[in-house]
Amino acid sequence: MTQFKEIFESRYTWIEGFMRNVRRYSSKVAMIDPENDFKWSYSDVNANTNKLCNALINDGLKKGDVLMMNMYNCPEFAFTYVACHKTQTVCCPVSFRLSPGEMSFNIDDSKPFAILCNKETKEIVLGAIAISSHKPKRIIVVGGMTDDEIVSYDDYISESNADEPKIEAPYNIYDETSRLYTSGTTGKPKGVSLTSINEVLSSHDVMIHFPMSYKDVSMNTTPWFHRGGLHCAGPGPAFYAGATIVIMSKFDSQAALRYVDRYKITFLIGVPTVLEELADMQERQGFDLSALKGIVTMGSPLERSACIRYQRVLTPNIFNGYGTTETFWNTFLRPFDLPDNAGTAGASCIDDDVRVVKVYEDHRAEPDEVVATDGTEVGEVIICSPAKSPYIYFGNEEETEKKYYKDFIYTNDLATWDENQFITIVGRKDDMIISSGENIYPTEIEAVLNMHPKVKDCIVTAVPDKVRGQLVTAYIVAADSSLTPEELDNYCKNSPDIASFKRPRYYRFTQQIPFNSTGKKLHVKIKETALVDMKNGLLYKV
Repeated sequence: MTQFKEIFESRYTWIEGFMRNVRRYSSKVAMIDPENDFKWSYSDVNANTNKLCNALINDGLKKGDVLMMNMYNCPEFAFTYVACHKTQTVCCPVSFRLSPGEMSFNIDDSKPFAILCNKETKEIVLGAIAISSHKPKRIIVVGGMTDDEIVSYDDYISESNADEPKIEAPYNIYDETSRLYTSGTTGKPKGVSLTSINEVLSSHDVMIHFPMSYKDVSMNTTPWFHRGGLHCAGPGPAFYAGATIVIMSKFDSQAALRYVDRYKITFLIGVPTVLEELADMQERQGFDLSALKGIVTMGSPLERSACIRYQRVLTPNIFNGYGTTETFWNTFLRPFDLPDNAGTAGASCIDDDVRVVKVYEDHRAEPDEVVATDGTEVGEVIICSPAKSPYIYFGNEEETEKKYYKDFIYTNDLATWDENQFITIVGRKDDMIISSGENIYPTEIEAVLNMHPKVKDCIVTAVPDKVRGQLVTAYIVAADSSLTPEELDNYCKNSPDIASFKRPRYYRFTQQIPFNSTGKKLHVKIKETALVDMKNGLLYKV
């Protein structure tokens, strides 16, 4: 057993899987940059990665060091991701949407050896470093010029060779290979430390649930700095499976559909708002999407009406995953689950245990204190994901203790589940509205409003009320300019899907809804907006 343990722990790593594909599929296309119509084989990706590895090692990079990236999806992002696995260092991508002040927190928390960025994000990085206590040894910019503060990526690797880099010790499945930061919408971002085995088994999850193989061509339209961007048919599973990835640096619906046609993309990944734009564009232009095996969405549940439309306009094969940065996805809807189960988050993935447990005011429920599987009783979603979760936040024991309990992560998401354990997310603890003593969940109101033919999208929150405590408030993106608050109020009064006490009492029409970068509606932000709008008399009372 000792020999098995040693072989398993050193050879069942993500980088071993990648190198198997370099040997198996040396001349096969691994990556495509459609903006320049440039292609890299697996041998090319490996050679470019090795040049970066050797440049970094010659610069003093050591095992366990952190490489931070503030980058759009681009070839150099992929090379850096693979290079971290090869050099036994930690790939730490952060959002390119961060302010300098926000990024400085990440820098001081992870203390990167080097930061890689695009020329478009260079000023954010320089601003962040200026106010950070930790100063990285090197700032490497893609597409920029070398000057006193930075070195261009091309200059940095120019004198480096493509030989396999020398490593300090055998690879190990428990080595930290990636560190992703949570969005931080409810507090300071937390560093989620992923091990090599987490990345292997996240890849396996994609290969099982799509399924995905070396014959597939995928394009993830979401930023790769997210768990869903990196691991949902992004560089992680695609390179591990021997598939091909098409890079989309910034989402454009027309370009995305054109690439599906041109490169025969089999899996397209995006958040629900992306699918809406794709459907609008496809109805106008009608691209050839026959190569698609499926479109995978995540970030928020698909409403039934939207799902039916996407199946009709884009592909019958719509997939939807639900999960967290800490655990990847943990419930999944496949095409045969839809549209009947649209609106739910699906049921547990093969290797996951997802439950809905009771909610108490003064303590958290035990993992076996589940709510009734009747689709009515609301509880908190908890997840046991031993394959994909590290069960730890980097350098943050307090948050680790707060979030994890008895092998489960407590998500703060509120949901019901049915007799088949299909989970329906109804909101978050922080978003719940209490009006006249009744619990109201924004997502259930949003689902009803979005079924109105003149509503393109909406987000629901609440404002304070002396009598009821809170009043439901809806922000509406209208699909028809003739829509009025009175029409929506009458619609809700007559709807069989919403109790009268739950209907919105305030409305405001808006051009856009706040989303985070994973496509989740920012109820925290809209709640702040509603308070300001109420003070300024901008809410319409019905």
